[in-house]
Amino acid sequence: MADHHDSCSGLGVSIAFLSGAMLGAMAAILYAPSSGEETRRAIKGYARRTEDEVLEKAKEIRADLSHTVDEAKRYLKETEATIAAALAAGKEAFKKEKTERA
Repeated sequence: MADHHDSCSGLGVSIAFLSGAMLGAMAAILYAPSSGEETRRAIKGYARRTEDEVLEKAKEIRADLSHTVDEAKRYLKETEATIAAALAAGKEAFKKEKTERA
């Protein structure tokens, strides 16, 4: 017997959910007891708050990303120094071994 979940993809479920949410929001606006002016004012306020929240999150993400990039640069410099030291030690050991055999 086939699994029931095989016929529903995650994308399809997400689209169905978002479509239902949008239709529900539209129905709520159309059947709201508030006047058109009050509804428009409420929507503008919601949009303004949402925009502010999105911009704040973008600033936080930008700061986090900048911090992560700085950490990565620091790590790469440390790794580069370690590799350079190991390479120099390897060359020195090779020269020493070469002179001892000669």
